[in-house]
Amino acid sequence: MGIVAGLDSSSGFTRVVVCDSDTGAVLRQGYAPHPVEPKATEVDPQAWLLSLGEAASGGLLEGVEAIGVSAEQHGMIALDRQGNLVRPALLGNDKRAQVAAADLVDSLGGRQAWAEAVGSVPQSGQIVSKLRWMARTEPEAAQRTALVMQPHDWLVWQLLGRPARRTTDRGAASGTGYWSARTGAYRPDLVELALGHQAALPDVLGPAEAAGTTPEGLLISVGTGETMAAALGLGVAAGDAVVSLGASGSVMAVHHEAAADPSGLITSFADATGMHLPVVHTLNAVRALRGTAELLGTADLGELSALARKSTPGSSGLVFLPYLEGERTPQLPHTAGTLTGLRRESMKPEHLARAAFEGMLCSLADAMDVLRGRGVEVRRVFLLGAAAELPAVQAVAPAIFGAQVVVPQPADYAAIGAARQAAWALGVARGTLGPHTPPVWQGAAAQVFEPGEDAAVGTAVRQQYTATREQVHPGAFGPTG
Repeated sequence: MGIVAGLDSSSGFTRVVVCDSDTGAVLRQGYAPHPVEPKATEVDPQAWLLSLGEAASGGLLEGVEAIGVSAEQHGMIALDRQGNLVRPALLGNDKRAQVAAADLVDSLGGRQAWAEAVGSVPQSGQIVSKLRWMARTEPEAAQRTALVMQPHDWLVWQLLGRPARRTTDRGAASGTGYWSARTGAYRPDLVELALGHQAALPDVLGPAEAAGTTPEGLLISVGTGETMAAALGLGVAAGDAVVSLGASGSVMAVHHEAAADPSGLITSFADATGMHLPVVHTLNAVRALRGTAELLGTADLGELSALARKSTPGSSGLVFLPYLEGERTPQLPHTAGTLTGLRRESMKPEHLARAAFEGMLCSLADAMDVLRGRGVEVRRVFLLGAAAELPAVQAVAPAIFGAQVVVPQPADYAAIGAARQAAWALGVARGTLGPHTPPVWQGAAAQVFEPGEDAAVGTAVRQQYTATREQVHPGAFGPTG
């Protein structure tokens, strides 16, 4: 039995899991918050190292032979020629680059040009947009920038003692806005377009490659972004989709090729195994439930769920288009939510409660259909987020998605995925695993829900929702609706 560790450096904390390299069983765990403000949008990366040291203290890493690193995506670390910071790291939640992102879209000739070039259209969180923002607002810092890294790249580099070679992986690279998951290559011209000059970029390693070995002999795998690490930790494979229920929502699926979309609805990420993770985002998910709970005066989402269970499929004709903050899928940035079907018999709290759940899930099903429309197969859906535990979500989701729904037990899946990657790199180094076959670990404990006889009911609810959406926003998804 070997022992490996995975660390996940998120926006607010570091988690470390120590696992059996053969089975994935978690042996030990560590946790430490980052010594920065929780909602900070820029930070000195040294805070991540301090948090890592605290999370791994007390002999947690004793006996560990390899470490994998996961970290939050879309963070930008600009370094000078000596490897020193030119400014604090910009985090993924920094939205100051919205205008810069729009400028970049126009500079390359529109959304379709970007989708074809790198599989995504610039958003404010992406590094390419942050580079443009820095060039426009902090020209001196931009001029000094000679090397651009992301959080997981930088942490791996630090763990290895800052070697001359800097590395990253396909997953993290695919979120930069200047690396194409389809071609597997950087677009240096897009870096220059954003920054105003060329900059060095980390070498992109394969999923099972090691970034290096520490002087103490500890192998460090290539690492990846949090999204890709969580997918690896969950064990998702071709035919699987992951629906994330946060204030906003996302649907990502494992696919054998990059699924670029000229409309820009799909962000074409690469995963941590050699496959692809096309993602579609919605601006409204659980925020629609919370808004409805406030309107109805329910104590919490659990009470809203119980109320919704008193209604019936179709919510007595109520349809809720949950576009409360505008919407990204479909592209309706300036719209508002809509509630239709109001009749005397439908004006009851339980019907509005159920309409909120059905509207949220139908909106996410629309996002899933964007992927299916590009040839992505979805047979099984992993449902993540605290709202996935709500009985109303579990009762409605299988029928609306038309697929088996899996609700995994809460766990540190990004850290587990990083540990699995470390076990893979260790196995390749020892000749016990191949470069295309990650270790088979025990699956996550989960609840499983089947559509069963409710599939036809789910189809009817979707049809009611789609008819309303097309009436209020005709052609929102193009001529096919």
